[in-house]
Amino acid sequence: MRVLSAISPLVSTPRQRSVLLGLTAAYMLVQISSLPIALSLPALSDYFETGLDDAAWIVIAYLVMVGSLVLLAARLGDRFGHINVFFVGMTIAFLASAPMALSQELWQIVAWRGLTGVGAALVMGNANAVLAATFPQGQRARAFAIPIIGARFGTLIGLALFAVFLHFFSWRLVFAAYIPIGLAAVAVSLPMLRYRERGLSHEAGPGRGVDWVGGLLLAATAIALVLSGTHVHGGDESFVSREGLEYHLPMHALFLVLLGLFVFVELRVSNPVVAMRHFRQKYFSMSLASNVTYHFSMVATMTLVPIVVEEGFGRSPLYVPIVLLPSQALGLFVPVIAGWIYDRYQPRMLRPATMTLIAGGFLVLGLAAPHVTFWVLPLLMLPISIGTNMFNPINNATVMNSLPLDHRGVASGMLETTREMGHALGATAAASALALALPAGIEVLSGASAEPFYIQGFRTSSLMVVFTLMFGASFAYFHRSSPPRKV
Repeated sequence: MRVLSAISPLVSTPRQRSVLLGLTAAYMLVQISSLPIALSLPALSDYFETGLDDAAWIVIAYLVMVGSLVLLAARLGDRFGHINVFFVGMTIAFLASAPMALSQELWQIVAWRGLTGVGAALVMGNANAVLAATFPQGQRARAFAIPIIGARFGTLIGLALFAVFLHFFSWRLVFAAYIPIGLAAVAVSLPMLRYRERGLSHEAGPGRGVDWVGGLLLAATAIALVLSGTHVHGGDESFVSREGLEYHLPMHALFLVLLGLFVFVELRVSNPVVAMRHFRQKYFSMSLASNVTYHFSMVATMTLVPIVVEEGFGRSPLYVPIVLLPSQALGLFVPVIAGWIYDRYQPRMLRPATMTLIAGGFLVLGLAAPHVTFWVLPLLMLPISIGTNMFNPINNATVMNSLPLDHRGVASGMLETTREMGHALGATAAASALALALPAGIEVLSGASAEPFYIQGFRTSSLMVVFTLMFGASFAYFHRSSPPRKV
């Protein structure tokens, strides 16, 4: 009850209520359009008589747009107002979703999904900045928890609703569902427009234009990063096959070259997309590093769990949500508890403790997987689920609190950029570790004969995730609480 009563200050003013409702609706819309949409890939592949690799471009196009544009979107918010740009993104995400239900070719769906990703980038790049400008530092962890819970609702609604549509009706109904959902989200967000910023941020004052060269370089760098972890090459979907090596190694090299070029250009322009001096703020950089490793573990979970369920335990894809259910269910209330603890007591050890809990969960899961039945897996997922749902809101607050409020666009953009970076690295590293652990020629083995090898590969991949998380936990451990900033 004390935790619930601690939420009441978050809705004490009309502005706070409007912002929380608008951001929660936005997170639900964005989340419904990400993870649950993957359920439709087999149905789309069958309908358009193409392979899953072609259908996967629906997901790739969305991720590329979000990952490449989110920081530029935040800087546009600095220039034109974060609420303004946020609402434009909501409108684009809604309007671009509707035509997908009527598409007659796969490429049309891919194109509309890419435009939806542009809208999502505008939303996510500015949502954190809007929240930071609305709530004082002592309330931000609790405030961040509310939209995160909305995202969990979005995932649960999408998984349940879309599975029914795909099983009993048509994939078109999945995309048609975005029309009422998106319309409701836009309507709920409208009151936020009353509280648009009247002034520009410190970094984007009058006469200071947008660094379009840096923005385009950043977009190209992010696209190279996302594509470097995606199997868009021919042959086996592997990081270690001949085709995989010929594609992925040059893409990783291209990413590093573009990253170096971006930093070189940004150091020499007067109004960069992100001023490199911010990274000299060690607590800002350390909290971003923790954010990368956290989202690395989240996507590693989403990558590895379906593989071990389907290939290691020989279950159908319908059993995957059973294993992931604890994380989604705990996400409906654990973030608020974590946010309340963080706001009230500012415990320095909370972030490293939650990351250690996630790492411990992966360690136990990896070691125990060869010796347990399938029905024990959801129980073994509990430490990972508790840790991930606690860490997310408190680290978001830590990142946004690490820079002064008039630099909130940079903090918001980098928070989401490192989130996408963690996603790309997590998917690549998890799949690579698993592929390296599997013996050559495993594809010729029968399902029952191959299962032990997949479980052993899962153990190896889990240990990789454990070491990565402990690396991130060390950054969180040495992050001392900084003096409160003016808000």
